[in-house]
Amino acid sequence: MEDLKINKMQALQLVNKNGFALKFLSKKHKKDKDVVLAAVKNEGFAIADADKKFLKNIEVAKEALRNNIYVYLILDKKLMKNKQIMKLAGFKIRKGEK
Repeated sequence: MEDLKINKMQALQLVNKNGFALKFLSKKHKKDKDVVLAAVKNEGFAIADADKKFLKNIEVAKEALRNNIYVYLILDKKLMKNKQIMKLAGFKIRKGEK
């Protein structure tokens, strides 16, 4: 399917209704933090269709995890070790653990 040719406002409206719409947006929109955040707030796994830099972005990862804890499985390995991320993914963090 061809990328949709739309502006940022239209992209935000689309992903607010259906986060998976990010898949059909242009690379420009997939790199836009506002559009990606809106998409993952609607559907956490939309992060998989965003620019890969967002798999390393803690803010976007947190929003995605709040929507779908299984997003944890595709995050950047360094981010997977972050305590906040692990907590959101349902891991128990004991006092004194790094």
